[in-house]
Amino acid sequence: MSGTLYRDDFAFSARILGALFSFPPDDEQIKPVVDAFISGEWQAQWPLEQDALAPLACGFMNPSDEPIEAAWQRLFIGPWALPAPPWGSVWLDKESVIFGDSTLALRQWMRDNQIAWDSEQNVPEDHFGTLLMLVAWLAENQQFTACNELLAWHLLPWSGRFLTVFIQEAQHPFWRALGLLAQKTLADWQSRLVMPVAQKTLYR
Repeated sequence: MSGTLYRDDFAFSARILGALFSFPPDDEQIKPVVDAFISGEWQAQWPLEQDALAPLACGFMNPSDEPIEAAWQRLFIGPWALPAPPWGSVWLDKESVIFGDSTLALRQWMRDNQIAWDSEQNVPEDHFGTLLMLVAWLAENQQFTACNELLAWHLLPWSGRFLTVFIQEAQHPFWRALGLLAQKTLADWQSRLVMPVAQKTLYR
């Protein structure tokens, strides 16, 4: 597929992916979205070639002995070490910590662009799902320069590695399919991006 990045369906796909990576599947606002993926209703609305989506649709529908909620807990909350931590600084910082230097750089960029963040939650701003929802918000508000910068400087430099590990370690058909969908969708975004993606060292 070719053409501009910021089509009408860009913000839609960014917001849906962001929500699914951010909130538990039994959340009252997310459950209808999860149900739509399990039933296959999402496929016709997704802005990628349908031939590429067909295998993923089967993945979302496959049953698992592990409840989808338990898998989400294991992948995103713990109590054990997360197999694919969803924070950028874990991949970009030498010490693989949250609130690392890359988080501080993102925080400064947000200040420079007058983007407010609810710091009361004490959650790092560079969470994969949070960044996707911020991408959606910027696109919806036609802040395309900021959206380009967020993608090129603060999300795409590490998201590919994160998604590769997430897919390898998901061990649940729904979450593996979601990782694959995110991987394909972000690769499509990167192919349309008008500025080069920053080359950053990854430490995991």
